[in-house]
Amino acid sequence: MADPQSAVDAEDESRGDGLDPRVREHTAGERQAGIPFIGAGPGDPGLLTLRGKELVDDADLVVHAGSLVSSELLEEHCAHAELVNSVGKDLEELVPLMRDAYEVGNSVVRLHSGDPAIYGAALEQMDALEHEGVPTYIVPGVTSAFAASATLRTQLTLNGVANHVAFTRPQGKTLEPEEDHISDFLEMGDVTTCIYLGTHAVAETMDRLLEAGHDPDTPVAVVYHASWPDEDVIEGTIETIGDRVEEAGYRASAMVLIGDAARKAGYERSYLYDGWASRGSDGDADADTGTEADD
Repeated sequence: MADPQSAVDAEDESRGDGLDPRVREHTAGERQAGIPFIGAGPGDPGLLTLRGKELVDDADLVVHAGSLVSSELLEEHCAHAELVNSVGKDLEELVPLMRDAYEVGNSVVRLHSGDPAIYGAALEQMDALEHEGVPTYIVPGVTSAFAASATLRTQLTLNGVANHVAFTRPQGKTLEPEEDHISDFLEMGDVTTCIYLGTHAVAETMDRLLEAGHDPDTPVAVVYHASWPDEDVIEGTIETIGDRVEEAGYRASAMVLIGDAARKAGYERSYLYDGWASRGSDGDADADTGTEADD
């Protein structure tokens, strides 16, 4: 096979300035030709989508993200298939493995945790496979921020509290300090900030926020292993959450939510259920869907 980086670069160059032509040929819910990159969800097998279940049930080879995908899901849906743990394997191993299996007629599935679109590193695998003549596509899944929100029985957006949501990660080995915008999101005031890949750095991140002058009483909730059997919730503030996470001993696999929405605090009633949305064509809402036509 071609060098993976060269393959990725070649695919990027071949796209030019336009979208992939298949964008207009398929919807996200369709079963397509090629290898699907499936979001397995945050952990609970029940949060795998129906399309994802259909595809893994029919798979001959499932390449999965190790312990990030629950063993229960693998046992329930993939026991009939050959299972390959992708942890510790690079593109030079994974791409030929999937390509060769696909080319001899096997049904191949690449199973990512959460949703492949969020910190999934899926596209580089897909581009390398496409360069080898193997079509690929994405089947979306439930990302851990949504599972954490459900666990907390709240919304990430709340009228009068949070109009925006930021998916981000803290500075570290793969993110330079100047690329860490967590403080900027908090400065906006009406943002629920969802921190991925930062369990090991909760205390350091909160210290930086305090040094930047943010309110130490700003609510923070940390949901460890959202939707897994050992799920745990730690509640605190910017000032206290670092110590509490360290006391719990968690170093990975937790979602950190910063903002008032985590506590369902102080939100205002929306217009949706007060009669405003049912005024029909004479009003500013869509009478058929019950949603706002213009903000």
